[in-house]
Amino acid sequence: MEYLNEEQVRKRLTFEALIPAMERALRDLSVGRIQQPVRTVLRVPDHDGIFALMPAVDGEVMGAKFVTIYEKNSGGLPTHQATILLFSAQTGEPLAAMDGRLITEMRTAAVSAVATKLFASPGSRVLAILGSGAQARSHAQALRTVRDFAEVRVWSRTPEHALAFGTEHDAMVAGSAEAAVRGADVVVSASNVREPLVRGEWLGERTLVCAIGAIGPERRELDDAAMRGAVVVESREAAMQESGDVIGSGERIYAEAGEVLAGLRPAPEGRVVFKSLGVAAEDLAAAGLVWRMQGADN
Repeated sequence: MEYLNEEQVRKRLTFEALIPAMERALRDLSVGRIQQPVRTVLRVPDHDGIFALMPAVDGEVMGAKFVTIYEKNSGGLPTHQATILLFSAQTGEPLAAMDGRLITEMRTAAVSAVATKLFASPGSRVLAILGSGAQARSHAQALRTVRDFAEVRVWSRTPEHALAFGTEHDAMVAGSAEAAVRGADVVVSASNVREPLVRGEWLGERTLVCAIGAIGPERRELDDAAMRGAVVVESREAAMQESGDVIGSGERIYAEAGEVLAGLRPAPEGRVVFKSLGVAAEDLAAAGLVWRMQGADN
């Protein structure tokens, strides 16, 4: 069985190919063509870590992502690490294994780009990003492929990180989360938080919020006022078990993104909250894309 490391994955994965792959995966998940359970999560209390399993079956390919989250990692060691295994759904034969860290990073941003295509106003000009880590960087790249932003703002709890991000991505550094968000057409919440960071009073009537920073039933990144829009998710089942923003606010889920892509629900008007948790269907689609490109190269 072939193993692809992160650099091999990086050479074969582009947002231009990944965004349409995520559209297909979200649509197929919502219409029942992809099978997946909600992820299984094991706590590692002795080391303050999380170990999760995310399997899915999609046509002739099936796979599973094994992901670890160790938020206290330092010294350049990523907080999120993963391996993805691919199998033939027809025979059960192992096909490939690959590093999943970059896939997790890029597919998350690609899914937010899908949401931006669907729900952001066509004339959106201002993008605000809260956070300055790997997800913030990928989102700056991915969202610029679907909207022509005239201004990108960044805010981070670590000012020197925000300055470095601003230089790297031609972004204006905001002095506060509020300053970054007010007047923005699209807001990406990509900061690892446990309590609400985005306030509804800062948001416009047609703002799109892509909320990716808080995963878990006990975590929030949006206050109740920020959640008062059309709430769109990847999977209702996952959101009702894993999203503290959805559970805690009590807001009704308007649709899965795949339902809008499939024409089962119209795109909502006004403010949209896209609460993204990451699902196995996305990882499988991204890994399958890498595997097929690897086969073409060979």
